[in-house]
Amino acid sequence: MLAIFKRDFKSLFHSVIGFLFVGLLLAVFGLNFTVYNLQGASTLISSSLVGIVLVTVFATPLLTMRSLSEERKFKTDQLLLTSPVSVFQIVFGKFLALAAIFSIVVGIICLTPILMSFYGEVDFVQNYIAILGFWLYGLVCISVGMFVSSFFESQILAAIVSFVALFLGYMMNSFSNALNAHGILQQVLKSYDFVTPLFNFITGKFLVSDVIYDVSVIALMIFLICRVVLKRRWTVSSRKVSRNFLSFSTLALGILICIGVNILGTYIPKKYASFDLTTQKLYTFSKEASDFAKNVDSEISIYVCGKEAEIKTLEKTTLTSFDEASEKITVEYIDISANPKYFSSYSEEELDIGSLVVVYGDKYRVIEEQDLYLKDSDNIYVYNVIGYDGEGQIASAISYVTQDHFTTVYTLEGHDEVKLDTQFTNIIKKANWELKSLNLLGEKKVPSDCEVLIINAPQTDFSKDDVEKVLAYIKDGGDLILTYDCLCNNDLKNYKSLLNDYGISVKKGMVFDNDASRYYTYPNVLLPNVEYSDAAEDFNGSLKVVAPYCCAFDMPIFSEEHPVSTLLTTSYNATLDEKVTAENIQDKMEKALDKAENEESKDNGMFYTVALSFKGEKDGKVIVYGSPYIFTNQFNELVSGRNAELLLKNLQYLITEEAGANESVVIPAKSLEQGFLTVPQMIFGLLLGIVAPVLLILFGIVFWAVRRRR
Repeated sequence: MLAIFKRDFKSLFHSVIGFLFVGLLLAVFGLNFTVYNLQGASTLISSSLVGIVLVTVFATPLLTMRSLSEERKFKTDQLLLTSPVSVFQIVFGKFLALAAIFSIVVGIICLTPILMSFYGEVDFVQNYIAILGFWLYGLVCISVGMFVSSFFESQILAAIVSFVALFLGYMMNSFSNALNAHGILQQVLKSYDFVTPLFNFITGKFLVSDVIYDVSVIALMIFLICRVVLKRRWTVSSRKVSRNFLSFSTLALGILICIGVNILGTYIPKKYASFDLTTQKLYTFSKEASDFAKNVDSEISIYVCGKEAEIKTLEKTTLTSFDEASEKITVEYIDISANPKYFSSYSEEELDIGSLVVVYGDKYRVIEEQDLYLKDSDNIYVYNVIGYDGEGQIASAISYVTQDHFTTVYTLEGHDEVKLDTQFTNIIKKANWELKSLNLLGEKKVPSDCEVLIINAPQTDFSKDDVEKVLAYIKDGGDLILTYDCLCNNDLKNYKSLLNDYGISVKKGMVFDNDASRYYTYPNVLLPNVEYSDAAEDFNGSLKVVAPYCCAFDMPIFSEEHPVSTLLTTSYNATLDEKVTAENIQDKMEKALDKAENEESKDNGMFYTVALSFKGEKDGKVIVYGSPYIFTNQFNELVSGRNAELLLKNLQYLITEEAGANESVVIPAKSLEQGFLTVPQMIFGLLLGIVAPVLLILFGIVFWAVRRRR
């Protein structure tokens, strides 16, 4: 077997085929790696691998077409068939030679995560699992190509049929969905689906059943090749081969064993058969979601728009987890091609594939497929998916349809207040709190159903009447979240009096932190320390949130009359610039950056940028933020949504069950963002994507031409 392996391995590099195969795959991978990883700064090579899957389908027949066809064409197979070497050793030796060529490509690809690790934080486990899946996929393609090659003498015909066979394996999942296959037909078609196991590996979902499938297909193909070769050998030397081995029953037994092994693989306990290797644990049912599902005591139906095969793997995994976690929750997939009007009673508009309807009795909530994902909003035409919120949206919908009372949160209007950005209003709605606007000009007082009043950075001052209404609301037990904009050009004397009543006064100016580890890009985009507090539970520590363009507060922290606690603080190397305005802020930021880099800069100490204050048991609580920019999508996305989560924690602290509010269960979204690379892209891109493959192919052509002349 070793001799056959060496002979076939060398022969592939004595011709151009070996060099062409390796060079072609490396060239396409290199170009994809340049685009997605070097230019796109992604730390995962999954997109680069996806980009060469179809190329592998095209290139593999070029590699396998001569493995057995050439032997038959030139009658050299008769020498092998009459030799003392077993048929299995012949076939497996040839397979190992082809696998070794493909493994050269995979080995070079294995170096790319190490290269990326020099320029950023890389998840080696997820990257190498993706490479493992691609390697197994390539071996499956090689085994199928060899099987086809064993039937033909013509290499061209073997290559064409191999391509058709591999392309069917590549497209079978799509064909199955297009044919609307069910039952046995679906299982038969899925048995020839080579791509789904690969994509599970690439997305970080390691299933033992996928490994079993790939290995069993390779073993079956080698077994079938052995049977074809044995049939050929029978005609050459009938005395050495038993005809029983060539019988139909033997063939059926081999196929049944392959099927049986795959069926047994489905019975492996889930904890031993499925592993979530993604950094964010995307396929793992979170403890919060699991606890929530187990506590559901109402009969909940979740109707999914589309056949199960049409639903994205991530969504399907979440739905299955909810279904398995509670006997009260049932999930049903609706084929809208067969039932086009099924969802008409729930939505006037046609729902997209993957949309959900959560139903309890007569109440329901529709979850659009697009709402299951968080997107950045920097560009209204092109958006990037930055998070997955399937668990949170489903849990929110179940809470909504099963609860009777809804908490109301008001946002104040009438003083040119800054509107809360969408990611913050969405998290309030996700908690099933009603969000309403309030203008005090047309109201005698703050409505009695207001659990929390949010006043976000008014640009014009309050009237004394407005101040009295808000103070009356607070003294009646109402809670308040205030923000102050230090870039506001107006003197908000009356608005500041609300803070003064609670022992908090605003210092003039903007805070700059000169500790390089405590700001993002510029010293006035703070990365503050979150102090331990019930209002910011589980958020204490540094590098949790980002707080841009903050003012500072002066407050008697140890006063018995005005008990005040700090929520966000700077380092001890911060300064306060009193001359910052909306007009000169960019210039101030540049100068502050230079100052922060100057070792001789003088610092004023630590400043408080967010505070919590309260008076007595009957009065409400007040949380004051020194910047409204904390509550914007732009800065929220820098910390994967944690600014919005901090606001949620504040609201959950202020909204109490004693006030008749519902207990909100908000499961955070899972980030889909990866780390970023800082790499000299042109150099590595040119080397990996163009220079190395071209040199390899040229060397192969020259080497082949020189050998031919000899």
